[in-house]
Amino acid sequence: MDTRLRLLRVDDAAMLAAVITASAEHLRPWEPTRAPAYFTEQGQHDVIVQSLAAERAGTAVPFVIESTDGELLGRITLSGITRGALQSCAMGYWIRADRLRQGHASRAVAAAAGHAFDVLRLHRVQAETLPENVGSQRALESAGFTRYGFAPEYIKIDGAWRDHVMFQLLAPPPATRRTR
Repeated sequence: MDTRLRLLRVDDAAMLAAVITASAEHLRPWEPTRAPAYFTEQGQHDVIVQSLAAERAGTAVPFVIESTDGELLGRITLSGITRGALQSCAMGYWIRADRLRQGHASRAVAAAAGHAFDVLRLHRVQAETLPENVGSQRALESAGFTRYGFAPEYIKIDGAWRDHVMFQLLAPPPATRRTR
């Protein structure tokens, strides 16, 4: 089963709600505390509408991670897109609980970073993980990200301010970039 990215769509709400609900216990330790409405089709519809508004504004690119046969595997988003002298963004992602350790995160991270560099023409992509999230760190490292720092009490996760390990990937030299 291969992995691909596509832009998030409003009609993904029902499937996302089902996948997120089924994966809620797996995702809970890695995410902010979510209101019960988040896990509903309407809640996901609202998230999608906000995400697509950010995409239209040029500040985010929200993707669905799916298999080549169309199975929804998770989400990955390039957010906080900043132009000017910074030319940077942040990356966040998750994979559904029943599809872990199959390489989907690594392939999605590499594809999203490629989009950041080849399509958006950004210079840098950053991502952060909880120190104990070794699987996510391996996915980032397999896509070429390097660990560059540690941020104490960086993000409120599962109800508490949590430390994070910081990763980055810089754009390859222009001569080695793909053209689209």
